[in-house]
Amino acid sequence: MRRHPFVSESHEGSPAFEWIVLGVVACCTLLAVLRHQMAATIIISVAAIVLGLLRIILRQRSPWKVRSVGFDAFISICWGIGLLSTFFSVWLLL
Repeated sequence: MRRHPFVSESHEGSPAFEWIVLGVVACCTLLAVLRHQMAATIIISVAAIVLGLLRIILRQRSPWKVRSVGFDAFISICWGIGLLSTFFSVWLLL
């Protein structure tokens, strides 16, 4: 009998934590629609960096898991820093 591989949501991560992250993204979307792009960018970037640091600190106990610890941390932290640097570099050009 062949066993199907686990889907990541069934054995990794925390659904409550994922809903909190969704709430942060929804709030940032609302802020952006209300023309507060800087606040939305800063909030979502800080959230990404915090998620990356949380993944490094908590390792396998982290409520936010996608792939390996290194991959998750790298993507989250680099995305947060990249988003901030891109936003502020464009802002300085204006």
